[in-house]
Amino acid sequence: MSTQIILPRMLQVGKDASHATPNILESLGCRRPLIITDKMMVQLGYAAKIQAVLADQNMSADIFDDTVPEPTVASIQSGVNKVREGDYDSIIALGGGSPIDSAKAISILGKFGGEMRDYKFPRVVTEAGLPIIAIPTTAGTGSEVTKVTIITDENTDEKMLCMGVGFMPVAALVDYNLTLSLPPRTTADTGIDALTHAMEAYVSKKASLYSDAQALEAMRLIAPNLRRVYHDGTDETAREAMMLGSTLAGIAFSNASVALVHGMSRPIGAAFHVPHGLSNAMLLPAVTEYSIPAAVQRYADCARAMGIASQQDSNDSANEKLIAELKALNEELKVPTPEEFGIDRAHYMGLLDTMAEQAIASGSPGNNPRVPSPEEVIELYKQLWD
Repeated sequence: MSTQIILPRMLQVGKDASHATPNILESLGCRRPLIITDKMMVQLGYAAKIQAVLADQNMSADIFDDTVPEPTVASIQSGVNKVREGDYDSIIALGGGSPIDSAKAISILGKFGGEMRDYKFPRVVTEAGLPIIAIPTTAGTGSEVTKVTIITDENTDEKMLCMGVGFMPVAALVDYNLTLSLPPRTTADTGIDALTHAMEAYVSKKASLYSDAQALEAMRLIAPNLRRVYHDGTDETAREAMMLGSTLAGIAFSNASVALVHGMSRPIGAAFHVPHGLSNAMLLPAVTEYSIPAAVQRYADCARAMGIASQQDSNDSANEKLIAELKALNEELKVPTPEEFGIDRAHYMGLLDTMAEQAIASGSPGNNPRVPSPEEVIELYKQLWD
């Protein structure tokens, strides 16, 4: 059986990769890009740096900076309007997962119209929107190399999974310099998100030899460096490893899919506005422990790739070390429990049925080595609280 691999047409990785933006635009025959970003990227001067690089090649770009964390149908609409009213031939998506996800949605809706719900999975979007050059500024989401975007319907608190080659950026410029100013909390949350991508891609029922190679190397890069960048954000060697690890993890899960952690994570984020990487981190130890019996060898491989178990360790021993490491990582990176995050217990417990229904409907739990029943998902949510 063959495996279809979908990637950006161009991938540039390393220090100052973002400086290639004008050349990429020229190769695409584009000269009128819109920079889609957030206000923090503007305040930090990153958007202005991209404009300056373009100006050196006699190009200009307007800025749309009204994207928000965990983008919603409403938050992307003004971007859609700007694209429709402007004479833009391309999009530069600058920022973390939220600006890049927003740009993907704006690219499609701005060109073809309709509502975001029209493009929700199980529809697979093959139409090509405005070409996107993705420039990530976090080492976490991997959105620059994925055919996925997630937009929340604020009326139903549902995180809508939208996917297809139409959402894949044409180019990804992976410049670790842009992560050096990330604060520890964002570094931790996005880093665990990337680690989750790699682990879930490796244990997914849709995994292939290709995605396995990307996932294992991603874990080898991320695991030894996540603590380093959390404690010292100026560590360029660790930042570079995290950035490449995040991109490889994105390639892995984009081509093998995520699993139960992500399926359960999205409803928590939608209902309680928990950042995506943080809700993944909350879930990763419990879901991994639940899933190990159905993929003992695979999870042991993860432990060995992460450097916390050796080839001499039995699979059972490696998996014990894996669970211990995931719990220790959450403790060191100060990942809060739902209660510590500020979620009301009664509200949380009252939404268990709805969250379980949404998690399973997303399709991701079906990729898990151990596919849970709705009752088991509810028990895992309860375990997360306890």
